[in-house]
Amino acid sequence: MVFRRGLQGHVVVGDILAPRPAAEDSLHQIVTIPKPGQNPVAVYRRDVAKILIVEDDNVIADGMARHLVAAGFDPIVVGRGELGLARLRFENPDVCVLDLMLPELDGWKLIETARAEGIGTPIVVVSARGTEHDRVHALEIGADDYLVKPFSMRELVARVGAAARRGVRPAEERRGDPIEIEELRIDPREVQAFVDGKNAGLTPTEFKLLYTLALDRGRVVTRDELLQKVWGRRETHRDRTVDVFVRRLRQKIDRQAAEHSFIQTRFGVGYKLEPEPKA
Repeated sequence: MVFRRGLQGHVVVGDILAPRPAAEDSLHQIVTIPKPGQNPVAVYRRDVAKILIVEDDNVIADGMARHLVAAGFDPIVVGRGELGLARLRFENPDVCVLDLMLPELDGWKLIETARAEGIGTPIVVVSARGTEHDRVHALEIGADDYLVKPFSMRELVARVGAAARRGVRPAEERRGDPIEIEELRIDPREVQAFVDGKNAGLTPTEFKLLYTLALDRGRVVTRDELLQKVWGRRETHRDRTVDVFVRRLRQKIDRQAAEHSFIQTRFGVGYKLEPEPKA
């Protein structure tokens, strides 16, 4: 089955131009397989997850779309970052599959812009850039998952399905009063931490991790708990996301604090926030 763009307000299925329901209906398109001699029919249902694919390599985009259709999803493919951002703004897809190396508006800028505008659509990055820095940076600025090319299409479908089940991330809450622990001040209204009165320069994800630990001050929080609370996913084999972000927090908090270290490790279990005097 071949999907093509039609006139505004329509979709093309095979050789059939079918009207698309109004946006407020929140319906998703699927295709019924015709009997011999019949034309394909576009049908709309409410329970099919709409997946936005932003990828400028047509071969890769087509492969992802075909596998997602076979798995029961409704993919939409665009080849430019500006078009992807527009679709995120106005069409509310359930998941966005995003390449980073796009012409003009690249994937990093798209993520930053979407999150700054409060768009909570789960974003699964697919990229040939596979260094730890690239993966961590994408997660840090708001991506929900990261696959390095080349990847298994079955794994892509599984990760997209998991992201769709988690749903749209809620907007960041403005919670509670500042938490003060010795020379560390954690201010949820500023979404920032301060060490000896100086701004620690935390990213939103780093702050969320620190604040999560602070809410359970003195209790060891497992890596799996932290992944669920901060990133909305379960721990997988060799997943070092939490460890990488804890290392960054230590550089920005513990190294700058004059009298205490704050983030403590329980080896094999997880981390806790508790001040301990420096030697």
